[in-house]
Amino acid sequence: MNSFKARGVVSTVGTQVEVTMAMMILDAYRALAVLSKDPRIDKNRISITGWSLGGGTTLFSGWLPLKNMIEPDLSFAAHLAFYPPCFIEPEILDFTDAPLYILIGKLDDWTPAQPCDDLVDKMQMLGTDIGLTVYENSHHSFDRSTAPIVDEHAYSFTDCRLKMRKDGAVVMNFLNIPMTSPLLQKIGLAFCAERGPTFGGNPVSREKAFEFSKQFMTEHLLK
Repeated sequence: MNSFKARGVVSTVGTQVEVTMAMMILDAYRALAVLSKDPRIDKNRISITGWSLGGGTTLFSGWLPLKNMIEPDLSFAAHLAFYPPCFIEPEILDFTDAPLYILIGKLDDWTPAQPCDDLVDKMQMLGTDIGLTVYENSHHSFDRSTAPIVDEHAYSFTDCRLKMRKDGAVVMNFLNIPMTSPLLQKIGLAFCAERGPTFGGNPVSREKAFEFSKQFMTEHLLK
């Protein structure tokens, strides 16, 4: 599924406003609805996976307050998120019963690993079926085949910890103001985000992640 091309967008790097995670979650459930009507496809064996912003789409498509507003009758069978933005934490940690899993690099300074560790701990305490693997010596996009480089234009969210209200609005770090427009989002990120994160591959982590992905999907879709 390509939420960017249909909207005439090439990238959201450095802005994060042209295509939002909420848009992509809506797209994902619209795609699920179409697939569920195909007689060749078992609608109970459709999973979702994504990377970075798509990883957030994968993770938060399992967040029930939003999911139930969009599509109360259909669910993904499994959610596998690569380096999602866990620094956005829902105030209500009410997630799907389907298994969720996060793969992220220890050195990720684009979407940092520590908020994922914290979020997973909280969700597990509430009984959510979620797991996490943090790969050592690995940056954002660790599953790429190219060496790590710095992107001077991209945001580094290492110091960001944002809340998501039950209506889906993301609230600024220090002000209880929802970032519901490009201007408000720019203001909100100015309080916490910097520029210049590193991204690129780690061959060992790449191989491990691909092998885990095959096992995860086999377990939850084929058995």
